[in-house]
Amino acid sequence: MEQKKRTVTRVEDGEKVKKTVKKAVEIEQAAEKEVKKVKKVETLTKAEEKSKATTLRIVSAILWAFAIGFEVLGILFLFKKLYLPWLPQMWAMIICIVLDLVCCVIAALLWKKASHLDPFKKTNNKLGFFILTQLGVIMAAICFIPLIVLVLASKDKLDKKSKIVVTVVAIVALLIAGLLGADFNPISAEEKAAAEQTLTGDVYWTAFGHKYHLYEDCSSLKNSATLYNGSVTAAIDNGRGEVCYFCANRAEKENNLDLTGINVEEGSAAELE
Repeated sequence: MEQKKRTVTRVEDGEKVKKTVKKAVEIEQAAEKEVKKVKKVETLTKAEEKSKATTLRIVSAILWAFAIGFEVLGILFLFKKLYLPWLPQMWAMIICIVLDLVCCVIAALLWKKASHLDPFKKTNNKLGFFILTQLGVIMAAICFIPLIVLVLASKDKLDKKSKIVVTVVAIVALLIAGLLGADFNPISAEEKAAAEQTLTGDVYWTAFGHKYHLYEDCSSLKNSATLYNGSVTAAIDNGRGEVCYFCANRAEKENNLDLTGINVEEGSAAELE
């Protein structure tokens, strides 16, 4: 058997070895960054989407009912209609506000999930679409504003310090619930149908993004080590309701793809330069 030729490089000092090792580590680290893990996400059937969305909406309604219940309990503690000898009035109200917040936030997140699985129609019903997609914000207002108003209007129900603390906690809870309840990326049934009809291949998205990408090598994905891919239906079901602006422009230029009726991320021409 013919022996393979071996190259032997003489090293005069330790510096050359250190540089070689350092260079090898840098190359290895660069190679690791280049490799992306792409996880496949299965697509639900229309029947599965509708069934899951219905379940999520029912759970959301129940949780919002509990949230309002905790608000009512807080009001009862405020007017001393309910009293626990082992629990100070201020802390009883704060506990009610926190439980109100937890129920309100979970309900809103589940409602938004349902709104992507089975979106509401927008045609000829823009006001209704807005109310239904932003129901998390509306319910946050219902679950906290009455309590805040009553606390501020009360004169002798709470001492000054307790009144300030409860008011601040309730306002913070309202802001958190409103922010997490808002759907900044709502999608309509018409937009989802248009995307499913036009985009037949796989799309890509990240764990925490709000959009999906048409190309795995999109420049905005270069720092993402893990990607998820699947049909556009799977992307929308997982809360990615709009196409990446850069991918949309690339698809229109390279493939003459018509994205009319599809929810595309807002951007500007300057960003493409």
